[in-house]
Amino acid sequence: MDFAFDARTEELRGKLLAFMDEHVYPAEAVAEEQRAALADPWDTPPVVEELKAEARRQGLWNAFLPDAEYGAGLTNVQYAPLAEITGRSPQLAPTALNCAAPDTGNMEVLAQFGTEEQRDRWLRPLLAGEIRSAFAMTEPEVASSDATNIGTRIERDGDDYVITGRKWYISGAMNPRCEIFIVMGKTDPEGADPRRQQSMVLVPRDTPGVEVRRAMRVYGYEDHYHGGHAEVVFDGVRVPAANIVGEEGGGFAIAQARLGPGRIHHCMRLIGMAERAIELMCRRAVDRTAFGKPLAGQGVVQEWIADSRVAVEQLRLLVLKTAWLMDTVGNRGAHTEIQAIKIATPRTVAGIIDKAVQLHGAGGVGQDFPLAELWAAARTLRLADGPDEVHQRSLARRELKKYR
Repeated sequence: MDFAFDARTEELRGKLLAFMDEHVYPAEAVAEEQRAALADPWDTPPVVEELKAEARRQGLWNAFLPDAEYGAGLTNVQYAPLAEITGRSPQLAPTALNCAAPDTGNMEVLAQFGTEEQRDRWLRPLLAGEIRSAFAMTEPEVASSDATNIGTRIERDGDDYVITGRKWYISGAMNPRCEIFIVMGKTDPEGADPRRQQSMVLVPRDTPGVEVRRAMRVYGYEDHYHGGHAEVVFDGVRVPAANIVGEEGGGFAIAQARLGPGRIHHCMRLIGMAERAIELMCRRAVDRTAFGKPLAGQGVVQEWIADSRVAVEQLRLLVLKTAWLMDTVGNRGAHTEIQAIKIATPRTVAGIIDKAVQLHGAGGVGQDFPLAELWAAARTLRLADGPDEVHQRSLARRELKKYR
């Protein structure tokens, strides 16, 4: 990356690049060995805790939070190059810096909408990396891309709320350190405004009636490092009314506030994933010979590499523009660009990784290279945080509105 960022960002970039070379990349194989030996496969390998301690010592901690009271106080533009670097090792680096989803979004929700008591009980240990969390929104029985479809019920009963529903693909819930769920459900299912029917409540994992039923696979992967993606049942779960996040009926608005930064963070990391795929592609191309000459001499391979470089540079500029708009005019003002990067980045990066897989042959689909897992993550992000088609629909409506 040749952009000239401000002095603080350049300093953090330099420290993070060194941290990746000296600590993260060497830890990838170690983490795999340690995870295979864990009594609980969903627990955290010891080397990850070592990475977290070192990152915190170096000041590479909570960089995602723009509020200096809780995080590093970086703008989106300042955070973008850092998130990109962590995307080169998406299993380890974001967690090492305490910048991994879904904890990032949950910390943002608690910082912005939580009460002082809620922040003391849950936000502070999350900021310290002592516990993990989960965000329970998606459901198997409805099209969850339309949040007004959510069927989970949150019913007031005296001084309590009673939650009943079934969620799935709840990221992080398999990790034994996951201690708190932010659960979205309907407190007013018959309300006239479909966007005021939903609320969010905090549900401690050990509350009676919470059942983490099973881990859901994503293209065959269980994503042990991020705590998996679980099916969770809430069967008459009772929590104090004080566990409401924000206000009743505010769940939809909170979800939108949470997803905006989450979408751009995913896109920032995706660019790093693409950069690693290009690096692996180039190394493979100069290292392997086929039909009498290096793969790097094959015209089709040169086209793949050139097209991939052009695509990454285009994406980076669009993501940086979006980050700048979020900093200057807010998430609402950057709505079109957030949707644009959410459409373009996972689709394009999955294509780049696919080319790298093709170049690696059998190695590209196996466990000796990170490409298969990178591709699965990129492809999945065409669904996570809203599928492509939802964003295309909304973006097209905004464009057409100019001509009506």
